[in-house]
Amino acid sequence: MTTAREKVNEFAAVLARKLDDNLLSFLLYGPVARGDDKLENVMTLLVVKDASPAALAAIEREIAEWTKRGTPPPLIFSERELQAAADVFPIEIEEMRASHVLLRGEDPLDGVTTEREDLRKALEREVRGKLLRLRTEFVAAAPNGKALGRLLTDSAATFLVLFRAVLRLVGRTPPDEPPRVVQETAAVVGLDVQAFDWVLSSAAGSKPAPLAACDPIGDRYVEQIERLAHFVDSFDTTTTTDSNKTGSGT
Repeated sequence: MTTAREKVNEFAAVLARKLDDNLLSFLLYGPVARGDDKLENVMTLLVVKDASPAALAAIEREIAEWTKRGTPPPLIFSERELQAAADVFPIEIEEMRASHVLLRGEDPLDGVTTEREDLRKALEREVRGKLLRLRTEFVAAAPNGKALGRLLTDSAATFLVLFRAVLRLVGRTPPDEPPRVVQETAAVVGLDVQAFDWVLSSAAGSKPAPLAACDPIGDRYVEQIERLAHFVDSFDTTTTTDSNKTGSGT
């Protein structure tokens, strides 16, 4: 059976052939770069010289076929856009830097730096936005145990990305394993680590006991995300003893 990594390699070869010298970089990052093998968890970055619609027309069919499999399309940047995006997308850039495999071209993250205060602001925006969405969907799903379980499980990947960003914010290098990410974030933020046990088990495919209607596990989970939002909102980047740079591209 072809692995997710092998399929990404095949996709990279197609993009390189179609784009020719317009392709500057193509890299795989995120879960599959860390060893996951699910196509739906494939995350890729494509950097091109010319990102205009006319220039990208060469790969429209290939991207469409790629996404039909349930695989996310690559993020597409021009070289100039990526260099200018560090203050807007520090979470994504540091997530890429932490775990990526360069498949074509030169590493586009070399020389790209992010600032700790930009990371804090982006985290506050993302955590508050995701909390509002989670809370809204939680109220609707809570009376149905199956729907509640699905909501919590589906939210896990997003919040793990934010947890890793929190660890970077405080100057720590996030571990790869989700349980350790949760444990270390809980220690830093002051979260109830056991509130994530059911979600981690479900996200890992372990099939924990189904949730009941209005299950308190859901309440505890949402409460921890509220605590996370408060921590990020009140975190003072000027008092940390670490460098204000969260990434140097080296």
